[in-house]
Amino acid sequence: MIDYPAILIRRYKGKEWSLNGEEYSGLVWLSDSPKPSKSKLDSLWSSVQEEIAAEKAAKESNKNAALAKLEALGLTPDDIKAILD
Repeated sequence: MIDYPAILIRRYKGKEWSLNGEEYSGLVWLSDSPKPSKSKLDSLWSSVQEEIAAEKAAKESNKNAALAKLEALGLTPDDIKAILD
């Protein structure tokens, strides 16, 4: 399923719109610029998915690196959890 809000948020920053439901047919374009077509938004979906996946992978990598540094200091996962709680 195509996530139209994700596409619009990432590729149409600063544009005003609302979406009734989850389908393109519910897109109400409020900006003065032309409303993007369904085919245009559909064509952007794969690149947006890749961007989201890359961001998620980077976040996970950063988290793992931080945990490795804490463990190198001798902190156990339980120690880290206790600090965060």
